[in-house]
Amino acid sequence: MTMGISDLIPGVSGGTIALVLGIYQSLLASINGLFSKQWKQHVMFLIPLGIGIVIALLTFSHLIEWLLAEYPQPTFFFFLGLIIGIIPTLLRDINYKQAFKPVHYGLLSLGAIMVGATFFVKDNELATVMSELVWSDYALLFFAGWIASSAMILPGISGSFVFLLFGVYPTVVNALSTFNLPVIITVGSGIALGLVITSRLISLLFKRFQIATYALMIGFILGSIVVIYPGLSGDLFLFFISVLAFISGGLSVYLLSYFEVKKSVLKVNS
Repeated sequence: MTMGISDLIPGVSGGTIALVLGIYQSLLASINGLFSKQWKQHVMFLIPLGIGIVIALLTFSHLIEWLLAEYPQPTFFFFLGLIIGIIPTLLRDINYKQAFKPVHYGLLSLGAIMVGATFFVKDNELATVMSELVWSDYALLFFAGWIASSAMILPGISGSFVFLLFGVYPTVVNALSTFNLPVIITVGSGIALGLVITSRLISLLFKRFQIATYALMIGFILGSIVVIYPGLSGDLFLFFISVLAFISGGLSVYLLSYFEVKKSVLKVNS
């Protein structure tokens, strides 16, 4: 459900949340394993995950619209806390002090610049909900879903932001909140196809270039900080709430990573 909520927010990546929750590698493996002999095992992992994402998309779309309209600063600061909090864990997992070479720092910087540069692409606030859709509109929605799914599975890159770039974000969010099945099925089909293709590519990169892939993804996450940062208003109460939201996000990541470490230790001891 947390991944589903994050995918509703431009600038926040479902892939980042999967990393925070410690299920990113399992997610990639399960998507890639759908066409293997162990497909039942992978389906059993994906079904509850998919149900949670779908429920969040359908039930929280109204709430996210309201939060972004009424309290955008605290909302984005909570996700900033999540994102900044995961970076030390990723660096520790890859043992960057020993593993990183100059090329890896270069890839990290490249990833940060690539994602951070999207800050200068203005949100299409004037985009309206598409009505009386024709086949070319459905083709655009399908293709946008395909590209957005590639972004969703990459930490630091927001699928919702891709929808904004294509000018279909209001249409997609409206379809979720009004349960517009033709639009949901079209976008969902594009997302499903994109997930299968992109997950295979990322898994291949992890196998052959693990440290380089980690470096690039950490760069993506660092760059997303620039994109998500909403600025600070002069309202003292709003500033206080934003700080609390930021701390809550960071504390959530710390607790999740702590329990992941404890779980790993228990597995080793057993």
